[in-house]
Amino acid sequence: MLPFLFGALGLAVGAVVGAFTTHAAGESDRQAAQHHKTVANELTDKYTNLEKRYNELADKSKKQILDLTRQRALDEVEKDCLRLAVRLQQSLISLMWDIDREPTEAALKNFVQAVELTNTVLCKINEELIYVPSDYYARNLTAAVKRKYLKQVDYLNESSITEKRTSEDDFEKTLDKNVMEYSYKNMHSEKFQSSHSKLYDTGNRFLNYLKQLRTQRLKEGDDTQRLQSVEDDIIRALKALNEQKFQVAVIAAMKAGKSTFLNALIGADVLASETEACTVCRTDIRPIKAGQTPRLLEYQDGKREPVVLIQGEAGEIRRKFLERTHEIRETQNADATIRFELEHAVEAISQIPSLAGFTLVDTPGPNEWESVKFSTVALKQTALEALRTSDAILFILDYTSFKDNTNAELLQDLIGQRKEFLARSNKIYFILNKVDRKAEKDRPIEDVIKDLSQTLLGFGIPEPIILPASAWQGLLAKLIQNKVATREHEADFDKFFLFSYMEKDEHGRRYIPELIDIAPKALQDSGITTIENTVIQTVVRNSGWNLLSDVLATLNKSAQAIEETFITEMKGWEIEFEELQQTIEEYKQNSDLARGKVANVKKSVEEQKQVLINTFSQGINKFAENAKKRIGMEIDKVAKDKSQKPVHNKEGKNLLAYLWEFAFFVAASSSDSYKIRVNNKKDAEKIGKTINEYCTPVIQSFWLDTQDKLIREGTNIRESLVKEIQKEIQAISNELSKYLGDALEIEIGINEIQFPKFEFSGIDAKIEHQQQVYARTKKEKRTKSRCCESDKVYEVDVPYTETVSYYEIDLRLTYQGIQQKIDLQVQNNIELLERVIEKQISEDFQKGEKQINNYINRFQAEFDYLLKERATREVEAPNIIDHLESQRIELSEYLNELKLIKGELDNWRPIIML
Repeated sequence: MLPFLFGALGLAVGAVVGAFTTHAAGESDRQAAQHHKTVANELTDKYTNLEKRYNELADKSKKQILDLTRQRALDEVEKDCLRLAVRLQQSLISLMWDIDREPTEAALKNFVQAVELTNTVLCKINEELIYVPSDYYARNLTAAVKRKYLKQVDYLNESSITEKRTSEDDFEKTLDKNVMEYSYKNMHSEKFQSSHSKLYDTGNRFLNYLKQLRTQRLKEGDDTQRLQSVEDDIIRALKALNEQKFQVAVIAAMKAGKSTFLNALIGADVLASETEACTVCRTDIRPIKAGQTPRLLEYQDGKREPVVLIQGEAGEIRRKFLERTHEIRETQNADATIRFELEHAVEAISQIPSLAGFTLVDTPGPNEWESVKFSTVALKQTALEALRTSDAILFILDYTSFKDNTNAELLQDLIGQRKEFLARSNKIYFILNKVDRKAEKDRPIEDVIKDLSQTLLGFGIPEPIILPASAWQGLLAKLIQNKVATREHEADFDKFFLFSYMEKDEHGRRYIPELIDIAPKALQDSGITTIENTVIQTVVRNSGWNLLSDVLATLNKSAQAIEETFITEMKGWEIEFEELQQTIEEYKQNSDLARGKVANVKKSVEEQKQVLINTFSQGINKFAENAKKRIGMEIDKVAKDKSQKPVHNKEGKNLLAYLWEFAFFVAASSSDSYKIRVNNKKDAEKIGKTINEYCTPVIQSFWLDTQDKLIREGTNIRESLVKEIQKEIQAISNELSKYLGDALEIEIGINEIQFPKFEFSGIDAKIEHQQQVYARTKKEKRTKSRCCESDKVYEVDVPYTETVSYYEIDLRLTYQGIQQKIDLQVQNNIELLERVIEKQISEDFQKGEKQINNYINRFQAEFDYLLKERATREVEAPNIIDHLESQRIELSEYLNELKLIKGELDNWRPIIML
């Protein structure tokens, strides 16, 4: 321990002294600079004297016979090392705030290295690490660069003040952009990549170590089954680390340029875009490695395996994608397509291999829900699900028309009615696309963003993040830069963007640079790289950090479990055999008590589970009440106003408007306003179909909103229940751990409650064929003969009966049928949901129960093994203890590595944990 500590301490002292010296060189305050030099010299002297003393004692100890004397001497040196390490810690914390006051680039660079090396030492001695705020480096880098720049322009005189201000303005813009990229990309994605790689490497080596340990012990007659659960935990954690999905949802109103924006992120013109809505269902874009062949897959309802539509180049996939989209529209989704999956390289994350699970989700927007003729419920459901589960959400808004009702409806439908959703507002970004369409006479983009920000504030978003972009410019620039642009792409760039990049030569003549030379700046100007870095920062800062932290905790818990095995066995060999037997007997009693308490927790969970069931039941019943009320209002409106042509409003057509489109009503209707008469069966069936086509989506939409609300509320209730399970089982474990000197951590994941599909197949309108006999009169001509005169012709009313056939739809009976169907579906869903909740809550409890049972069983198996070994190998006790100690020392290397990784993670811990 001491040689390693001493070497690490030497590196740390050198780094800290370098940081102080460098900062002192850039310090304007002479007194402060002298203070920092003094601190640096003092630290150097302390380490020099400590090193001299260590070497003297080490040489002297070699000559001494008594180990005790040598150990006491080295113990004193170790104490001095610890004191110096703590001094380094305090000095760096002080220096951190001094740099904050007057930063320089060189001091920042040395400070970073000094913190890393000092934290390595502090981790070894279990001292608190130096925590640096996540924005510290970027903030001080900004100030340092600006300070350096201002010194360079101090020679400008007063007559050049305008030039100076212009230069400073240009500098500020460039600096802000560079620092934003440095902060977003370097300070988070690079740290995530570094921590991910170290954790994956350490985890795999640790897993191999455990497998080798088990193999070795199997040869010694130990079945090692008690370590199986530990190995399983490590495998699961590494699998999660390697396969974790990070999801970014992209949603937009139609014609906002969503497909082009996604193409810009991907770096290929692969997603179809045209004037009509292209998103007929969800599309997941999953990255593949360079060299792999891109593919387009289609998933259909009821089929386990996807259909491979095409594989090959981006252009071929794009054409096939558009063709298939048209087919789905024309056939009203006859194949029940539920989603597409595009496997393609994504340039935005190409330099971050640890984000291999990064997925872009193309989700349909509200006006796309209404633009297709097949079921729109699935499209809306897809969008709501993506909003609930994504790590970041991008709303694409059209610069040319973001104030239109379309975009207002988008925000109102997805955010306005979901206040608790605003808790995720730091994961939502609004992309103001198509800013390249700004004309000279148009107001500045900054003013548009300001107004849009005010609109978003009205929706309850406290600090909306709005980023301007030209997705089309960004896509073309990427294609040109990567040398994959077609002639059409180059022609489009020439037409729309080339003029902005004309330059002047030394004679003042304008010329056009090569496209390949323009592309990098055009890409930067498009805003796409800023958006990419922003999104990547959000993902790694929140979801990425949480993933690494969870995996680290699992690996650390597993390593501690193995260490506990070694310590328990060593203690079991050291104590007397009778004492060991007594300890085991007491342990059995304590573990039995613990299991009994866990059973009591299970009873409590059963009672609390009913709260969740009641919440869902009440919500579903409320849905039924609202749906029936809405349909009833529409039926009443038809009965009351069917003779009056309805006036359309912005909220859409009502049932009466739907019926009027077909002009079904006959002039002579029944005196009962709730009965509709038509002349033939065909027209009656059309009315029934129209009622069905109107009412079914209304009911399904009510159900979808109810489902979304209950999922979010139910998840919160379930989280609370899980925390209660965790708390109570943890308390039981702690009681048991007091006996064993250990503690058990319980981690239970939260899974979203899945709702069964609400099947509302349709409405059977009550059509009856009626005949009615009418007593009528008709005019008949009569002739009366007269003498000497011509015959007199006259008309008389002659009574007769007439039978009239007609078809009649009774709206009351139709409404009753609707109510019955809703009630039946509600009852079926409540029963099914009770079974689902029963299963999921039981699984939640079993996760905690399994962990404490594994814990109990592991020690029980350890004690049983000790009794068996002590009975036959008592004379080998000293050698066995030494062997266990060496194994524990080998294991400590992995524990130390995990501590160092934890220190790294703590240094970029997100301020707001999500």
